[in-house]
Amino acid sequence: MSAVSGAVETAPITSLHALRSADPGDFAVPTGREEEWRFTPLRRLRGLHSDAPLGQAGVRVDIDAAPEIDYAERIIAPADPPGFLPEDRVSARAYAAAGTAHVLTVPKEAVASRPTIIRVTGVSDEATAGHLVIDVRPFGKAVVVLDQRGSATYADNVEIGVGDGGELTLVSVAEWDDDAVQVSHHQATLGRDAKLKHFQITLGGSLVRVSPSVRYSGTGGDAELYGICFADGGQHLEHRLFVDHDTPNCRSRVVYKGALDGDDAHTVWIGDVLIRPDAVGTDTYEYNRNLVLTDGARADSVPNLEILTGEVVGAGHASANGRLDDEHLFYLMARGIGFEEARRLVIRGFFGELIGKIGVPEVADRVTEKIEAELA
Repeated sequence: MSAVSGAVETAPITSLHALRSADPGDFAVPTGREEEWRFTPLRRLRGLHSDAPLGQAGVRVDIDAAPEIDYAERIIAPADPPGFLPEDRVSARAYAAAGTAHVLTVPKEAVASRPTIIRVTGVSDEATAGHLVIDVRPFGKAVVVLDQRGSATYADNVEIGVGDGGELTLVSVAEWDDDAVQVSHHQATLGRDAKLKHFQITLGGSLVRVSPSVRYSGTGGDAELYGICFADGGQHLEHRLFVDHDTPNCRSRVVYKGALDGDDAHTVWIGDVLIRPDAVGTDTYEYNRNLVLTDGARADSVPNLEILTGEVVGAGHASANGRLDDEHLFYLMARGIGFEEARRLVIRGFFGELIGKIGVPEVADRVTEKIEAELA
């Protein structure tokens, strides 16, 4: 291992995710030819990937914390050894420019009595950086909803730590206005026997790129990552996941589903899972499925699984893109249901399993209503 100007650079077991750094200068400006940027239309990022000025005035953040959860603002000091290390240039730029972090702390053994709501509202077109920290201490339990709306140009990081025996459900909803641009990184570290349920629900925005990653600091860690996205004409919705199994006897499950409806609707799902040599007893599976509802829409789906030990419980991946099932439609229409209603029922069933897992009724109802409105 060698240190490079504030960075941590590991031996490249895999070609991606090898460099993490708090210094934006350690990352070259993307050109679109790099593997990690080849699907992203850089011209639509408004300079977030290059050198556009980043301020703090473009979004408003409101916190409605459960009574058991502590909330504070903390100055970000990049010179300190960070618990969070960015993995690309946009994340590093956001980390350097955010200034302060919104910090939610779940005390040791505390159990939150209700969900904590974080509302992020776009209020101007100023390019803005943000940083959120969710710190679950050992054996603490909480549900956090990250509700993002409005018009914004936003680069943000979400730093998640779940201590030994802790449990966190994070529901991130990106229901931006049609002109919004967001590049977001969610980075989670799980302690011994810690559990994380992470939901990414992307229903709005011109370009939204979200990159969740999970690492383990103790055995028995359990991560479940779920995603729902619905892309309209002209929208680019991209999700890039990385699960780094470097600790024995940990588990991960990734299930993402998307639907596309309209000309030039584009979704991208990249699922990277790395099982390092010491991660014996790993149990992992990732799955992505997309419904392409109209001509002119495009879904890219790339699962990647790299296994460097033969002693695993299970490891696999699956990916499928397709149209609505004609047999399902025929079955419903043969029973007197019109085509449009049959179409809605099939799509509702497609998303139903994941919506049912959210566990926050208000959010589940809102997602259902939004999808129904998109179909109408």
